[in-house]
Amino acid sequence: MQRIILLIGALSILAISFSCGGNAGGLTGGGESPTEAYKRLFKAVKAKDTEAIKAEMSVKSIEFAKMAAGRNNTPVEKVFENGFTATTMNATLPEIRDQRIADNMGAIEVYNSKDSRWEDLPFVLEDGKWKLAVGDLFAGTYKSPGKGRDAIEKEAANAANPNMTQAPMPNMSFNANVVPIVPKPASNVVANRVNPVPKPANAAK
Repeated sequence: MQRIILLIGALSILAISFSCGGNAGGLTGGGESPTEAYKRLFKAVKAKDTEAIKAEMSVKSIEFAKMAAGRNNTPVEKVFENGFTATTMNATLPEIRDQRIADNMGAIEVYNSKDSRWEDLPFVLEDGKWKLAVGDLFAGTYKSPGKGRDAIEKEAANAANPNMTQAPMPNMSFNANVVPIVPKPASNVVANRVNPVPKPANAAK
């Protein structure tokens, strides 16, 4: 009888943990999270493992990399080198905060020590795994799970000081501060941005 009571108690605790904690902290996708996905990406970048980096990219992000490689006449391995974010240039794992999840879209803020700012990195749940969604962001298929802490703090600061000039927020998403790191072509480059098609030689300067 005592065994039956203990078994019922254990099953009750298990049921409660599933019902209350099934999405605790916004975790989905086999118990992992965008935070864990970023940590894997950072580790892959530091190991210079292109295949491991690609494994942390969404389908649209891989397509984006191929497009950027073709446009800039750069090996696709070079495009993946930093995982599309300057935050991976840090010597050690940077500070990560403010994870948000809504359905299959996620985001985290990661500190970019190179530029002394927070990057709001987009993630999408694909095949049960969170993946960096830079390509989805630029394709317009990514939907932000909500404003990040950095954006909220800046809005609050602007509201507290209305005399300051405020740049309008872009409409596409709250992750618009993400500027993917893409290698430069041989000439006519804009550093750290997706480079436009070079002008023809006879074009007016």
